[in-house]
Amino acid sequence: MKLSFGQNCFETMKQFFYSFVFVLSLTACYAQQTANRTAHCENPAFDRKVERLISFSVPTISVEELAKMEDVFIADTREQEEFAVSHIPDAQFVGYKKFDVANLGDIPKDTPIVLYCSIGYRSEKIGEKLQKKGYTNVYNLYGSIFEWVNQGHPVVTPQGEKTNNVHTYNEKWSQWLEDGKAKKIW
Repeated sequence: MKLSFGQNCFETMKQFFYSFVFVLSLTACYAQQTANRTAHCENPAFDRKVERLISFSVPTISVEELAKMEDVFIADTREQEEFAVSHIPDAQFVGYKKFDVANLGDIPKDTPIVLYCSIGYRSEKIGEKLQKKGYTNVYNLYGSIFEWVNQGHPVVTPQGEKTNNVHTYNEKWSQWLEDGKAKKIW
């Protein structure tokens, strides 16, 4: 069946319209991810690494912003052996592999919660779980404990004493903790 000139134009316009809507949707998704990115790491190479590893599904917060926050629940999503070496002051261990939302206790769902791990990947995954459970004020610390230490902020032992030790997960990931900022343990 042959289409008339008018029908051909209509079909072409319809294809153009659907293509336009598709491109517009992709642009909106990218814009949403960019809007969620307000934080950066001081080391450009580390910043690119973090940017590639996380999906920005959880809003990010910078080290500077966390350092100024009050009345915030800070959750360490690393494993127990990492937390035991050191953690951000006032952070609570919640874990990753065996994470259970019950670890948060009876924290109201609108409480500001800042999650961190080594660089931000694991904490983002826990943040996604919290969002699905109805927590509305969840943030992922951009660059996580590595960026916290890289910017000169203290870490503490489980006894609350300042320490220079940081668990870097393994030798490969230790490259993102700047030399001289802490003793790297894996």
